[in-house]
Amino acid sequence: MGAVHGSHAILAEPDTVDEVLDMIRASGGRATTSRRVLLEVLFGGSGHRTAEDLGREVAARAPEVHISTVYRNLDELERMGVVTHAHMGHGPVIYQLASRAHPHLICERCGTRIHAPDELFGHLTRTALRSFGFAVDPRHLAISGVCSQCADR
Repeated sequence: MGAVHGSHAILAEPDTVDEVLDMIRASGGRATTSRRVLLEVLFGGSGHRTAEDLGREVAARAPEVHISTVYRNLDELERMGVVTHAHMGHGPVIYQLASRAHPHLICERCGTRIHAPDELFGHLTRTALRSFGFAVDPRHLAISGVCSQCADR
């Protein structure tokens, strides 16, 4: 219990909505309806969603929850290490559960997203730690480049 990924200390890798709500309560927070609904959306979905996407899904279940509340809850969940965000090229920031997060390769031409395994960045991670004392979180990485189909054109 208690790993560090990038600048985020992860108290645990929760597997359920209730485990996250227990973490929130243990840190002195409240398990509000808006947090529960957001967590249900995050755990029930496919990942790679913008705050606006998540806000629409939350509003469909709980119309009284405002988008600003979704943003605040995402910030808190990220601070706790439950969710992470990534900048996908020139597009909007996407959010996903930290336990399901992975690095991405993004084509600058067509926007194709390739889920890259953490191992792809193993050398970078080890070198950054050994040479600079810097712990890279590959789950937050989105590397821009050109996919094979665009390169062939």
